[in-house]
Amino acid sequence: MKKHIAILGAGPSGLYVYKQLVERHPSDVTIDIFESKQQLGAGMPYSSEGANVEHITNVSGNEIPPLVTSVREWIQTLPEETLQRFGIDRQSFHSYRVLPRLLFGQYLSDQFFLLQEKAQQLGLVTNVHLGSSVTDIIDEPDQQRVSVEVNKKDRFSFDAVIICTGHDWPKSHEGKIPGYFDSPYPPAKLRGVYNQTIALRGASLTAIDALRTLARANGTFRRNEAGKVVFESDAPNFRMVLHSRDGFLPAIRFHLEEPLVTRDALMDEASIAANRASNEGFLSLDFVFDENFKQSFKTKDPDFYDQIKDMKLEEFVETMMAQREQTDPFDLFRAEYQEAAQSIRHRESIYWKEMLAALSFSLNYPAKYFSAEDMHRLTKVLMPLISLVIAFVPQSSAEELLALHTAGRLSLIAVGSDSEVEPQPEGGIRYQYTDEAGKPQSQTYTTYVDCVGQPHLNVDSFPFESLKQAKCVSQARLAFQSAQAGKEAMDENPKTVSQDSQGTYYMQVPGITITDDFQIVDPQGVASDRIFNMAVPYMGGYNPDYSGLDFAQEASARIIGHILALEPASV
Repeated sequence: MKKHIAILGAGPSGLYVYKQLVERHPSDVTIDIFESKQQLGAGMPYSSEGANVEHITNVSGNEIPPLVTSVREWIQTLPEETLQRFGIDRQSFHSYRVLPRLLFGQYLSDQFFLLQEKAQQLGLVTNVHLGSSVTDIIDEPDQQRVSVEVNKKDRFSFDAVIICTGHDWPKSHEGKIPGYFDSPYPPAKLRGVYNQTIALRGASLTAIDALRTLARANGTFRRNEAGKVVFESDAPNFRMVLHSRDGFLPAIRFHLEEPLVTRDALMDEASIAANRASNEGFLSLDFVFDENFKQSFKTKDPDFYDQIKDMKLEEFVETMMAQREQTDPFDLFRAEYQEAAQSIRHRESIYWKEMLAALSFSLNYPAKYFSAEDMHRLTKVLMPLISLVIAFVPQSSAEELLALHTAGRLSLIAVGSDSEVEPQPEGGIRYQYTDEAGKPQSQTYTTYVDCVGQPHLNVDSFPFESLKQAKCVSQARLAFQSAQAGKEAMDENPKTVSQDSQGTYYMQVPGITITDDFQIVDPQGVASDRIFNMAVPYMGGYNPDYSGLDFAQEASARIIGHILALEPASV
C-alpha cells in the first residue's frame, strides 16, 4: 500500500526534503508538493520576495550540501545574457565564489527540476501544485491521516506532511504608519529616493540587505583608479544610521572548505546520552562547549588551545567581545575585511571562527535537552558572539559598507537592550535609547526599517488554526534544573516562566515543541508520526541556529528517515 507524503512549501527546505525522498526512492511512496508561488526551490531568500539583483549569498558553491549538479557545473550551462546580467564570467568562475541571491535561486529551481526528472526515471510519483497556499492543516487521528486545506477551499489527504512554509514577516505598523517598514522584504519597496536620515534597527545581514538597496536608490557605487569601491550621491542629506544593540558590526566571510555537515560537526548521540545521565537528564552546555569547541584546537591550533583551555564559556565570550569593544566598529570591520580577504586569497580558514560555526551547527539538535538555565546562558552569552562571527558578510557587501561610511553616509549607534522604537501617528518613529555614556537619548526619524531578522514566533502565531484548536501543537519550553532558580525567574518573569503540578519550573522558549525528528508535540507530550515542522519561525526555541542549507540537509534526513520507518495507514 502506497504511503502518501506532502511537502508543504517548495523553498530550500522543501527542496532538501524532496532530495531525501528521491535519493532513497522508496517504491511505496507518492509525493505531493504545494508551493504558494510559481517558482520551486528559491523560497523567500532567493526570490524577489527577499532579494534584488544586488543581494549576495553568504555561502559559496563548495559549502552547500550536494544537490544534483554543482554550482560550478551549472554556471557553465547558462546563457551569456544571464551571466552578464549578474556580472559572472564563465571562464574565471570557481566553486569558492559567492553568487547573487536571485541567480542562486535559479540554481535551486533548476536542481528541483533535475530531481523531478530523476524521480520520474525511478518511478517515484510526484505531483506539484504551484500557486497553492496551504491555509490549514487538520489532523485526523482516528484515520491516521492528515488533511491539507489549500487556498481556503480544496482539501487533500495524506499519511504524513512536512511543513516547510519558510519565513514569516508579520506586519505591525507597515502600511499604517507612513515611513515605517516592519522588515526590508520584499526589498523593492525600499527603492524610493530619501534625501534624509534613515534609521535602521539592527546591524546584521538583514540590515545589510536594506543598506545595499537604499544606497542604490540614492546614489551609485564605483571603483576608483586605485580599485577601491566608493559611493557617490546627489542627495546631500541622504544618510543611514544603524542602531546596534551591542554596537558591533558582523564579521566578514572567510574561506571555508566544505559544508559543516560533512565535517562530523554533530555531537555523538552516545556522548549526549552519557552526559544527560550524569546531569539529572539535562545536557550540560559547558560539556558541549568543551567537547565540541575547545578540544578541537588541541591538534589544529595548539597555541589557541593554550589560551582558552582553562576558560569557562563566559570568560571566553568576554575575552572575544572585549577585543571588539576596544575598537571602533568600522575600524574593526576594515581590519576583518583585510583578514578575511587574505583567508580567501590563500584558501586558508580562520580556524577559531570556523569552529565556532561548527559549534553553532552542532548545538542545534541537542539544544532541547539543555536546562532553562543553560539555554539562558546560550542565548544571552554565547549566541551574541556566534551571530556576529558566523554572519559571513560577503566581501562585496563589506566593501559597500566601508564606502558608505567613508562617504559620511553610514554610521552606527550602540543603543543597548533598553532601547524603544515609538511609532509616530503622523509618520516615522522616535528612537529612545541610552548612549554609551549612560545618557538618555531621543531621536526622531521620518523613515525607519526594522532589520532585526526573522522574528521568533510562538504557538499563538502558528498559522494553522485546526492544529491549534485540536491542541496538536504546544508552546516550546525547557525545565529549570534548579527549583530555586526557577522560582526566582518566575518572580521576575511570570509571563514566560510557569510551574506545573509536580512543582517543576519551566521557561517558555520561542516556537513550538518538536522532537529530534521534528515531529510536532501536543501539550501532553505526545509526538505526532504524521506532522513534521521545518518552518523557520516556529523552531527557534529548540534550534537556536536554524538557518542555512546545512540545517535543511540534516533536518530533512531525520524527518524522511522517521517517516519511511513507519507503516502506511490503512484506508
